[in-house]
This record gives sequence, C-alpha cells and structure tokens, in this order.
Amino acid sequence: MPRTLFVTTALPYANGPFHIGHIMEYIQADVWVRFQRMQGCKVHFMGADDAHGAPIMLRAETHGVTPEELVRKVGESHQRDYQRFLLSFDNWYTTHSEENRELSHSIYGRLKDAGLIYAKSIEQFFDPVKSMFLPDRYIKGECPKCGAKDQYGDACEVCGSTYAATELKNPYSVLTGAKPELRTSEHLFFRLSDPKVVKFLRRWTTQTPLQPEVKNKIAEWLGGSGDAKLADWDISRDAPYFGFEIPDAPGKYFYVWLDAPIGYLASLKNYFDTGKAQTNGETRSFEEFIAPSSEVEQYHFIGKDIIYHHTLFWPAMLEFAQRKLPTNVYVHGFITVSGEKMSKSRGTGISPQRYLEVGMNPEWLRYYIAAKLNDKVEDIDFNPDDFVARVNSDLIGKYVNIASRAAGFLEKHFDGKLCETTLGSTYQGRSSIGEYRHIPIEDAIRYGESIRLFYDRRQFGMALRLIMELADKINAFWDNAKPWELSKRFDSPINPTDNQWLHQVASTTIEWFRLTTLFLKPVLPDVAQKVEKFLRLDHALAWVDVSHHLPAGHKIDSYVHLLSRIDPKQIDALFEAPTTIASPSPPPLARRERGDSSGFAGASDREEKESGAGAPQLPLTPSPSPASRRGGKESGASAPQISIDDFSKVDLRIARIVNAEHVDGADKLLKLTLDIGDGRTRTVFAGIKSAYRPEELIGRLTPMVANLTPRKMKFGLSEGMVLAASGDGPGIFLLAPDSGAQPGMRVK
Repeated sequence: MPRTLFVTTALPYANGPFHIGHIMEYIQADVWVRFQRMQGCKVHFMGADDAHGAPIMLRAETHGVTPEELVRKVGESHQRDYQRFLLSFDNWYTTHSEENRELSHSIYGRLKDAGLIYAKSIEQFFDPVKSMFLPDRYIKGECPKCGAKDQYGDACEVCGSTYAATELKNPYSVLTGAKPELRTSEHLFFRLSDPKVVKFLRRWTTQTPLQPEVKNKIAEWLGGSGDAKLADWDISRDAPYFGFEIPDAPGKYFYVWLDAPIGYLASLKNYFDTGKAQTNGETRSFEEFIAPSSEVEQYHFIGKDIIYHHTLFWPAMLEFAQRKLPTNVYVHGFITVSGEKMSKSRGTGISPQRYLEVGMNPEWLRYYIAAKLNDKVEDIDFNPDDFVARVNSDLIGKYVNIASRAAGFLEKHFDGKLCETTLGSTYQGRSSIGEYRHIPIEDAIRYGESIRLFYDRRQFGMALRLIMELADKINAFWDNAKPWELSKRFDSPINPTDNQWLHQVASTTIEWFRLTTLFLKPVLPDVAQKVEKFLRLDHALAWVDVSHHLPAGHKIDSYVHLLSRIDPKQIDALFEAPTTIASPSPPPLARRERGDSSGFAGASDREEKESGAGAPQLPLTPSPSPASRRGGKESGASAPQISIDDFSKVDLRIARIVNAEHVDGADKLLKLTLDIGDGRTRTVFAGIKSAYRPEELIGRLTPMVANLTPRKMKFGLSEGMVLAASGDGPGIFLLAPDSGAQPGMRVK
C-alpha cells in the first residue's frame, strides 16, 4: 500500500511578504514532497499564514486598515509568491479562520479537562497611553548588566545578557515613548512542567527519529530523571489583542503560539471541507484521516529557532488533547548571504520578490538551494558568484547540453526516432574513427537507487552531486564518440557501422537525458514538464520509470529551449542599491512575544516579524504616482508627514569624496570613498554613474546619511548613502553644501 503523508512547513507571519528564509524552507519541503509523490505516495501538503498577535494589530493601525484586511492582503501576496516559486502546496489557508477557532477551543478544552490549565497573576509593564500590556519586545531601556541604552526588554544586543523586562533601567514603551507602569493581570498557563507531561515528552522525543542535533538540544531542556528545565507556558494575552478570545475567560485571548501550530490542522480541515482532499483521492473524513490510530504520517519542516515550540509545546498539546502526534519534525538551519547573517536592516538579505522582478528563473534558486541542503541542522550560504557558476555549469553546461547535442542529429538523420537502447546491454563495434563501447543504461539504474535514498533522507546535495556525475559521464561518452564527425559522412559512410553507431550514440544520449530529468524532477518541475512534452512521453515521469526505457522507433519532437544561463547583470540588479531614498516605513514593531526568537517560519534574523525599514511594502494604501516618486509636482502631496524627532534620527553629515571609481559589472553604480572627519573613510555605492565621471567627483563635498545601517552588496559593503535630486526630466544632481562647510559638519 502506498504511504499517506501529511506535510507542513512553518507558517509565515502575516505582516509582510515572504523573505528568503521562507523560500529556502519551502523549497526543501517541496523537493521532498515532489519526490515522495514520484514514489507513489499520497501526499497532502499544507500551508497557511500565521495571522494573529499584537504586531499585526499594531501594523494594521499604522496602515489605517483592520487586522483582517492586513492579513488578507498579505495572504494574497504569499499565495502569489509560492506559486511563482513552483511550490506544490495542496492547500494554503490562514490561522484566522473558523476552522482554527473551533480546533483551538476543542484542544484547549481537552487540556483543561486533563488538569493542565491553571490561572496565575503576573506583573507586566502597561503602556498608560496605549492602554495595553506590553510584550517584552515592545519595551526598551538601559541594560541592567552593562548599561547600554535602547535595549529590548528580553535581551541586550550589546553584551548578550538576557533578563526580565522589569529589570530594565529607565524603561519606555516602544509604541508611545511613555514610561510603562507595573500592573497585575491574571494569565492562563499550560502545565508543561507537570510530571506526566515531562514523562510523555521524554518518551516521545526518545522514540521519534529526530535529528541528533535536535535530540541533544531537547536533552538540555528535559535533563535527567526528575531534572526537567521546563517552565509552564503562558498561553493567554490581555485585550487589546488580535486573536481568538478564550471561551471561558472573557477579555483574554489565546497567545498566538497556541493557535498558530493548530493552524496546520485548520488548513487540513479546510482542505477536506472544500473537497480538495477528495479530489486528491482521499475518501476519509478529516477526523478519520487525522485520528491517532490512523496510518497517516505527519511531518513538519521548521527552522532551528523554533525547535522548542515544535518538539515540546506542540506534541504535548496534541498528546493531552488526544490528537495524532507528529511522525517527525525536520529542522533546518538559517540561510546567510555571502557569509553574513541574513538581515533586512543590514542589507544582507535577498528579496524573493526582487529576484523574480529582475527576471530570474525560480528553478535556478530551487537547484542552488537544494544543492546546499542536507539532513543536518546546518546553515547554508547564498554566494552570488557561486550561484552563477553552479547554475550555469551544472544546469546548462552539463544537463541541458545533453539534449541539445543529441536531438539535432536524431532529427536530421533519423526522423527523430530512437534505436534500441536495451537496459543492461552494451554496444560494441568499430566506426571509421575508432572502436567504442558505450556506457550501459544499467549504470543509471544503479545510480538511481542511491539518488532515491538521498532524496528520501533529505540529503539533496548528495543526490544532485550524483546526478551531475551521471551528466559528466554521458557528456564524456558523447565527446569521445565524436558523432559530429560521423554526421558529416552520413550519406557516404566510410565504415558500414558508422551510421548505426551515430544512431546508437544519439539514442543513448537521449535515454540518459530522460533518466537525468527524472532524477532532477523534484527540483526542476517546470523543466521536467517541458522535457516530457519534448520527448513525447505518454505520462508524467515517475520513479518507476527508472527501470523502463523508450522503445526503438519512439519519435521525439524537435529540441526546444529548456533553460537559459544566468546573466551577471541580473545579479547586479538583484543586489543593486536603490538610487533614491525610499518613503519612510512605519515605526518598527516588535516581534510577537518574548521566547519567539525570530518567527514561526524559522527566519534567520531579528527583524523578520518587524515592519521596520527595508521591509517590502504591500499595497494596503494607494502607491504614490511615478511623478511623486521622482520628486515631481505631486511629491509634496504624497510624502507622509514626520515629526522633528523622526528627522533628528537621520544623521546627515558633510562628506568629502576622496576617491571615486567605476564598479566592474555594474551599469549604474560608482564606488565612492568618503571622509566625514572622524578619522576613517567610508565606502558608498551610489547609483549616479549615468550623471558623473569618477574624476569629476574627487574632492567634492556632499551630504551623506552617516547612520544608515551598512548593506552587504555583491561588490562590497556600502556604509551610507549620498543625496541626489532628480525630477521629471533626465539627470541626477548630487547635492552640495555652500562654501565654508567642512567634512563632519552636521546637517540640521
């Protein structure tokens, strides 16, 4: 009987578009899901938006929309983007749904019946201006350990200390600047420390084949017998809060980390209730499918920063609510860019939306990320130069090259028809240019079993390495056979076997190409579909086809373009800094709560749940017209008003341009070396190449934004921004101070 799998990825927070960390995780899960489908497994792949919490409520306020409207808009962008990256989710939903409300109420009720819910009064900071209790990340003050200013209420970014928000010195509200007041509130807690819960978790985490790194981390939390380091879990929040009100506690809401994982089940329930599961061949009801006794295997793909939630909170909730337990939780590391931790504020992230906007193929990214992934909890790095080299070499130089070489000869000399390439056979003979024995197709079958195991174990890098080894072999076979020389003498062969040998070489090469495509299909689904059409296959490639072959006389179509090379200019465009300063974003909003290190989706940096500068803006309000963006007549009408305090945050300094030079490979950028009188120089990449020659700029004074977070670009680190004007007409005009100004002077 085929296996039945229920697979999820961590839910992206619904306050902004996907970031590259989301896409990495979804590609990992999607490759595995597509492989399992090719094995004949029934897979139900669920996704959803994580739509609750104070950050969403507050961000909606800044946009002048309701939270419901915000999460709807964000959800639309998520669904559009996952389709554009060829992700094969069977259902995409939201945690703000009646299905999730119903399931959350049911699970909470069962946990309460099991004696695992209790109430306790706690002291929290309260914002008297906003009239709301403040999560730790909405409070700033001086670090109680090192005295650093403007530190969040859970950890110091200067000395690395952790502490309670109430320990901060001179605390203030991030939302209003007001001094918070300590007030008492009654909260509901889940008894994670209960002996029966700890006993269950020890058993489940021992019996479940979790990754060794994950087991080691869990062992730290669970400790030895009677030595568990688990604190009870605060599962409620006070109004105002965007979420589900707790049924027997008016004015209290489920903490987002309670209802978010239940969103996995809610998406599955919606999938059943809307008939999609039945269309996918499932005859059972939702409750039958997900019953604890069901043979269905349940898998979760997550980032390493949310192990605690998925291997302790989540299975404990399911067990004592009498729900089906996960079969496994697959954990991955973070993604870095050129060795730097991904961060929008530092400019070291990659925007998936920008990636597509500059015309880059999603399958390039799918292949590159898959080639880096394994079954360990390891970070992977996106290096632009390596990305270009690997994609162009592997996919174009090795893989696509196979088909483009052979198809033309088949069409020209053999009407596009293949000769016999019997599995396990070898062809031996002498042509006019030498004696050859071609590689038996059986070699590919032996490779196929190893590739299958690597895919199943999520060792995608190993699988792709073997596939490219196969591609190297067939390309070497082609080069040694020299079919182009035989083709020249096709009408008048020197040796009677020349034409037979040419047919064998071309047919064997196409058969190997079919098998290589089959092996790559989980990673390159769109290319595989084109190949199926090109080869005139009567069904979609499945893993069982490894042991089959195309019969003699099978006719293929003319070769069609399958995949193009990466143009280095596209990489330039992906990393190129904007030439104008973007409109200000709303003030940064803190992530959900303390204990949420970077988001339910397993993001790789602190900013992923924030709406701060650098976050792509969604069309929640009308976008400014082109004229207003260029600084034309409408610019004053569309620019949002700011206070003097907002303006004072921008450190504008007079800088002297001590050097200017062209940037190899960049169409718009000049590299400027600036002196602002503080004893060191700064590098800025400015999009002013069309207006100035480098030698014209050396020695000039110009204002620069000196406290802009440095941004890692392909060409180096950009440490600020110079200011230029532009209008409806052509031209970019660098700003300059009046005579007498000196480097380092503050612009006020």
